[in-house]
Amino acid sequence: MRLPMARTRVVCFGPGPKFKGGISNYNTSLAKALDRFDEVDVHIVSWTQQYPAIIPREFVDKSSKSDLLEGTNIEVEYVTNYNNPFSWRETVKVIKDLRPQLVIFQWAIAIQGLPMGYIANQLRKQTMAEVIFDLHFVVQKENSNIDRLFTRYGIRKAKTYVVHAHKTADELKALFPKRRFEVSEDGTRSVRGRKSVIKLFHPVYDLFSPDPEFDVAAFKQEHGLGQHVFLFFGFIRKYKGLHHVIPAFKKLADTRDDVSLLVCGESFWNTLKSNSFSTRLKKAVFGVAKKIFLSSKDNEQDYNPLQLVEDLGLQDRVMLVNEFVPNEDVHKYFQVSDCGVLFYEYATPSGVESLNYNFKLPIVATRVGHFPETIREGFNGYLAEPEDINSMAEKMSLFLEKPIPRDNVAEAAKDFSWENYALAILAERSVSETSESKAG
Repeated sequence: MRLPMARTRVVCFGPGPKFKGGISNYNTSLAKALDRFDEVDVHIVSWTQQYPAIIPREFVDKSSKSDLLEGTNIEVEYVTNYNNPFSWRETVKVIKDLRPQLVIFQWAIAIQGLPMGYIANQLRKQTMAEVIFDLHFVVQKENSNIDRLFTRYGIRKAKTYVVHAHKTADELKALFPKRRFEVSEDGTRSVRGRKSVIKLFHPVYDLFSPDPEFDVAAFKQEHGLGQHVFLFFGFIRKYKGLHHVIPAFKKLADTRDDVSLLVCGESFWNTLKSNSFSTRLKKAVFGVAKKIFLSSKDNEQDYNPLQLVEDLGLQDRVMLVNEFVPNEDVHKYFQVSDCGVLFYEYATPSGVESLNYNFKLPIVATRVGHFPETIREGFNGYLAEPEDINSMAEKMSLFLEKPIPRDNVAEAAKDFSWENYALAILAERSVSETSESKAG
């Protein structure tokens, strides 16, 4: 695979592969996509700790055994500790010494604005690198005043922005109303003094693949799964709407006996040993902080939708895998499922959606956020009305009555490849080098 005409060095700043979650998977996937180009050298510069020490959560993946970077030339350095500003300075030095042409920051949570804003600002001052912010959001789900402040500070020094939805581009323009932006969809950068915004997409993950030797029938029999399996996958967060999924499934299960729900994911705020003093202290301090900065509706520390399984008498119809899924086990849960369920209350381009497409799994989702941009009603999925349990149950039933062909899912996702994504990121290098070649 070739694009740049001269060797290009790229730094992907974000969580390295030792961390849990979608942003780590995303940063790793992007690095691997760039590494496939013959003339591109890729480095991941990562956090050692991504958040304030008071946050009561385990972020490191201690379960996976497979190496997601196996077979690549990617080098990883774990440098940046949120709680140690000296490490922020060290991060600048590490990146500066690499002499990159591109530095791509993964922006996914406002609280990281302090260190990321500092690092980006210093790189703009001390290097010639193009500083790119890959925006997974602009308006955060909680959207408190302090989140907006951190966001403005964190991303303000970017030369180029990447967004995955038109809505995010609009939010960026609203955040900086005095700036002029120019949006392209092919990677073309503005040459008229405007900030460049590249509107792309959330690529389909290629970190995981089906195992042709996996015995789907045996797994379903072992775990008592029905003929048709609906899958909720990923961290259990309130905005992802599991408290809607379970009651909607209850309505469906009351009408037929051949359906099961597979809930597979870790409760986001329940990953530490609850009886330890440090955990109790962190939860107490963090709880006070959230009460100060968040409205009560956004405080989800006590969010426990899994209780609905027992409350609604669904123990025999719902399989719970309430833990972080190691990389090597991800395929199992998608291979036994027929349809992904994303009844989100709020949606930015989603890694879970991408995972479903990776396994050619149709989706039933709510008509929120970017989902109407990526889910074509009746072609690769169905859209239910938000906050409407009856509508959600009807769409699950409709999927069974009018199944979505897997080939449709593949067709809808064919342009959402990491190769296309990386080509757009590298487009400016190709254009500038071609111009220099012609000028010479």
